[in-house]
Amino acid sequence: MKPSEKAPELEKFLEGLVGRTSAITTNKCIERPIGCGNEVKVEDFRDEISLREYQISGLCQTCQDEIFGKGE
Repeated sequence: MKPSEKAPELEKFLEGLVGRTSAITTNKCIERPIGCGNEVKVEDFRDEISLREYQISGLCQTCQDEIFGKGE
């Protein structure tokens, strides 16, 4: 998948902090302690909003649910 675009300085920071771009481009969740590091598939996401959040944060659906809650 392709990560959402960020300013180069922010991209560099996020890559160094949590490996965001590397995780998304290899279809994985970001590593612990924030994410789980597991493989990610498009069909794992509940909806388009969750998929877009993955492209922003690198968090799989399970980790999104743990951090943000499951919603309604």
